[in-house]
Formats: sequence, structure tokens, C-alpha cells
Amino acid sequence: MGFASLKRDLENGPKRSLTVAWGLDSGVLKACREALDQGLLAEVIVTGPIDKIHAAADAASLNLQGFSIHPASTPEEGATEAVRFIREGKSDLLMKGHLSTSIILRAVLNKERGIRAQALLSHIAALELPTGRLALLTDAAMNVKPDFLQKSQILDNAIQFAWSIGLTNPKVAVLASVETVNPQMQDTMDAACLALMGKRGQFSKKAIVDGPLAFDNAYSKDAAVQKGIASDVAGEADIFMVQELTAGNLLYKALSYVGGLSIAGVIYGATCPIVLTSRADSPESKLNAIALACKALSDK
Repeated sequence: MGFASLKRDLENGPKRSLTVAWGLDSGVLKACREALDQGLLAEVIVTGPIDKIHAAADAASLNLQGFSIHPASTPEEGATEAVRFIREGKSDLLMKGHLSTSIILRAVLNKERGIRAQALLSHIAALELPTGRLALLTDAAMNVKPDFLQKSQILDNAIQFAWSIGLTNPKVAVLASVETVNPQMQDTMDAACLALMGKRGQFSKKAIVDGPLAFDNAYSKDAAVQKGIASDVAGEADIFMVQELTAGNLLYKALSYVGGLSIAGVIYGATCPIVLTSRADSPESKLNAIALACKALSDK
């Protein structure tokens, strides 16, 4: 299953409403227009200054039919209003517009008016591998240096998300710089413990977890064989888990810019997936992220 087949799967499913917080970004509006035109969405709600939203749409020559604009005077107000639409059941999905990630996350995590669902929120990227199938990478954008408990929650989020998009009983590679357990390298110890948790069924859904695995033998079965590594995950990973943000961010960008892989990112752990894109992301990447979030809700 690649992004094209994922979108085809959505054609006959329920059409969702998406709310963009502070939607002054022409690229985001263009992706939403494409999602409407391709039948992925039924409605797009946008918060922000009405005149500036129209100006952003005009700059990209976009028709705003199917869009509903709700005024907000500041990014903070735009984020709060967007989250309110989700909390009150008036919209299904949330998307970051032209505002900082910290602002939208503050609204999401507000104890009284937020939409937190899990103990910890984490970033999940979907990558279309050269073989044409999707795999997930986590966490490349949110949790900086998670401790072991946070790592287990990040992995549990990714396993839940994998099931929600049809990757049942996912195979997980917990990455480290080496594939052997070394007491002097905490990441290898944590990876081994996460693998043991998987074998004992300690995650919320079933998964096959192996680690520590270096990226080469997680990605390539041939590399694993050459190193004498026996693994049910090597070369077949559905989830690549990094153990700190810098490694994840570098891998994410290398696979996207140098590797040329199609990619999409969401935040998981709220009551709905949060579509999180960068202004540098391509229009295709933004559209893929919307489709990915829709797919995660397709069975709900």
C-alpha cells in the first residue's frame, strides 16, 4: 500500500471535515483544495483573518468553494477555535496552518479545553519506500530525548496508528547505532527492553518488535544476513523507531530530500490525528498527510 492506493481506499469511505488552524498558508490551502477535489474531504474549516485567508487563496489562484472561514485575530485564538471545533464534534481532523507548532500544541494540550487522548503525543511520519509500500518513522519532530517510559509510549502510539491505517500486526525495528546490546550504550539497552515488551504482549495492540537494529539491517534483509543477524523484522519493518529527535529528524529529511521518498507527517495522541506539515514540504506531501489522517479515521 502506497499513498496512491491509500487515497483510492478513501474514495468510497466517509468524507471528513478538516479544520486548519490559522490558515494563511497558500500551500496548506492548496492541499486542502486538492483533498476536496479528490473527494477525500467534504468540508474545510479555516480559522484566521478573513481578508488574509482570501489573499493567500488569491495568491495561489484557489477557489474557496467548500471552505468555511471563521474569524480569529491572533494565531493563539485561531488555534483555540480550531481545537474547539474538534472538541465539540463539528470537525473530524485538525491541521496546522501558518503558525508555530508550539501554539497549536498548547491549544491541543490545554487541560480544560484541549483534545489530548493519550498520555504522550508523538510525531509519526509515513514513508513510501522504493518497493511502493508505506512504512512509519517515529519520532522525528516532537519528543527530544525521551526516557524509557516515554519511548514505550511513543512506540505504543506508532503501533496503534499502524493498525488504524491497515498495517496490522506491524513489524517494528527499534533503531540504534549498533545491533548488539551494550550496557555502555543506553539506547541498545532500551531497544532490547522494548523488544522484550513486544514479545510479552505489553503494547496495546499486537506487534513484532526487534532491536537494537542499526538502520542498514533494519531496512535490508541482505545487510542483516551478511552480518549474521537473524530477525523477523529485518528488511520488512513497518515501523522504524528512533530513540531521540535529532536522529529522527536527520533520517526523515535525508529520506525525503536525498532519498526522494514521498513522505507525510501527523501528530498522534489527541482525539484525532493532527496534520503537521512544514512550509518547505511539497504540495504532494501536504496532500499525502491529509490522506494519511483520513485513513486513520476510516474505520471509526
